[in-house]
Amino acid sequence: MLIMPATSNPNFFQEYWLDVWQRSILTLDVLRERGNTYMERRDSPTPHVLSFKFELVCDGRALPRPVNYMLVQIVPPAGTATDESKPPFVVVDPRAGHGPGIGGMKQDSEIGVALAAGHACYFIGFLPQPMPDQTIEDVCIAEASFIEQVAARHPKAEGKPVIVANCQAGWQIMMMAAIRPEIVGPILLAGSPLSYWQGVHGHNPMRYLGGTLGGTWLTTLSGDLGNGIFDGANLVSNFESLNPANTYWEKAYHLYSNVDTEAHRFLDFETWWGSPVLLNAKEMQWIADNLFVGNKLTSGEIHTSDGVRVDLRNIKSPIIVLCSWGDNITPPQQALGWITDLYATDDEIVADGQTIVYTLHQTIGHLGIFVSGKVATKEHAEFAACMEMINLMPPGLYEAVITEVPEDAANPQLIHGKYLFRLEARTLDHIRALGGNDDADTKRFATVARLSEINHGLYSTLVQPAVKAMTTEQSAEMMRQMHPSRLRFAMFSDKNPMMQPVKGLAEAVRADRKPVAADNPLLSMEKMTSTWITTWWDSYRSARDAMTETMFLALYGSPVMQAMVGMANGSLEHRRIERDLQHEASEARMRADLEKRFDVGGLPEAVIRSIIWIRLPQESVDERGYAMLMAVREMQPVNRRLTLGELRTTLRDQYLLLRLDEERAVAAIPRLLPDNEQARQAALGAVRRVVEASGALSEESVRRLARIEKLFGMPTHA
Repeated sequence: MLIMPATSNPNFFQEYWLDVWQRSILTLDVLRERGNTYMERRDSPTPHVLSFKFELVCDGRALPRPVNYMLVQIVPPAGTATDESKPPFVVVDPRAGHGPGIGGMKQDSEIGVALAAGHACYFIGFLPQPMPDQTIEDVCIAEASFIEQVAARHPKAEGKPVIVANCQAGWQIMMMAAIRPEIVGPILLAGSPLSYWQGVHGHNPMRYLGGTLGGTWLTTLSGDLGNGIFDGANLVSNFESLNPANTYWEKAYHLYSNVDTEAHRFLDFETWWGSPVLLNAKEMQWIADNLFVGNKLTSGEIHTSDGVRVDLRNIKSPIIVLCSWGDNITPPQQALGWITDLYATDDEIVADGQTIVYTLHQTIGHLGIFVSGKVATKEHAEFAACMEMINLMPPGLYEAVITEVPEDAANPQLIHGKYLFRLEARTLDHIRALGGNDDADTKRFATVARLSEINHGLYSTLVQPAVKAMTTEQSAEMMRQMHPSRLRFAMFSDKNPMMQPVKGLAEAVRADRKPVAADNPLLSMEKMTSTWITTWWDSYRSARDAMTETMFLALYGSPVMQAMVGMANGSLEHRRIERDLQHEASEARMRADLEKRFDVGGLPEAVIRSIIWIRLPQESVDERGYAMLMAVREMQPVNRRLTLGELRTTLRDQYLLLRLDEERAVAAIPRLLPDNEQARQAALGAVRRVVEASGALSEESVRRLARIEKLFGMPTHA
């Protein structure tokens, strides 16, 4: 029996139902506005959700290999100054079903924090309609052209353009950077999948999608029914299916229950979410075959039309990965698994000259990584403020740890903002500890990839000719407009005659709004019912995902299935990128060159080698040490001051010398010092200020500092 909570208000029943009526009308009016916005954007040639003014720099449709991408420069808001010596930022939006602009929807965004940090900012977006016959390779070539144009517009910048790539844009930018590594600066990947098979049992159900559909033949069918066009609304539907509770209840109920305050935020987000874009069928087929199902990016199996292998090891600029445990679309294993796919040991990362930084958010969801204002004002803002510091880091693997500044922090004047940014040295074992596939799992996914090739071949031979023969542009367009992801927006617009009275009713309600009291017992029952509905949907999702995983593991782990696709003999080892003689020769030359450089250099090399050696036992560096290093650099005469590029090269070389032979490198420091005692004393003072900027040193670092003081010919501190 349901017991009604006691209340002192005898009119609680009437008040609640009046509020229900009013909230219903207001909710319908919000949905009406959403529908009208959808209809306007559907007919707009360049729909976007950027909240910043911008100027067109390059229209990709005019390039030799035309694409539907655009490069624009963001106009800084009034009162925002940019520093021409800082490298420009380029934010690249994902073309994963939705329209462009999510990286700059509001002031607290990736674009906003980059502008606030003094960087000129650019944006790479796209139009809803692809150019005929454009390919993923064409898009990569266009993005390379855009980056070159940005760099040319900022000749005074001390560094190459910084690229912020969201979700799908991440793998696309990484491909471009692997082909043209000389043009890019640091790359920040926000929620970007690169290793598509990775994940852990009991989670990450989206990685099983290719197996549950029997491969990518349905992608081909969708493209054929679309008359050569793949509808991005299908991708939107895939995302929404991951969380049915939010899709079918929570989002709508949250609007309804908070309609007096929630309308603006809801409409802002739905403007972006409800504008699906189109891809060429060949583009989507390439993505599905080579990435989602094939997982070929990190194994070096992708080649350009000229035969150039796309090798992510070619990238020498720092790579920063922002991912989250709360992301069910790009879990940390898919965002970071490429590191262990490419490298077997930590020494390989260093020898390859790659600086990799990652940070793990604990709770934020996939969209929040590049939409949330909280993430923008913390993680993205700190990365923007400390990007020059990251760019100076020697090769290796690091985790970015961002914490609030403690009250007893040493040298707080050296800390930018209210967070302390710290980089801590990590190893590949830290990545492996996140979880991943064993050999049996890898063989299952490889079985799916093989089955996909078979099914795709059967479809292309037996079915595709008939589908293409009966498809017209009119039927394709009708199918797109009737897609549920579009229809649910359009049906609430003013185009629907049944919605005509809603606007007037909503105006009347707002003029005489009577919200129900928070302690109304019927309102409590409503919220309880909502919780029950959410719980039911969550239970359904858990059961569905568990059943999907069980089916996937059993079906594709079956020896019979593996034998049917020709994978019965032996076990499939974890795929790793093949040996590259050019890489190995380059590493050998670098090592041989380093052998000759222990005694090469002067006072700058001695100072930097000393700083690195003293700080090595700490296994971390924070922004205070960097700020002090920059302060020391600024104190040098302009004609003797190292540029940031020279400083980065010197830091890298001195670090590699210490890794190659630590004792030999340290013992050689006196031979780099000048005879001038005053110069040595000033240099040693700079060493002390930098290494002590982050607070008290460890016992080992104190011992090392004492040795450096002796090597500089100075008395040791007590």
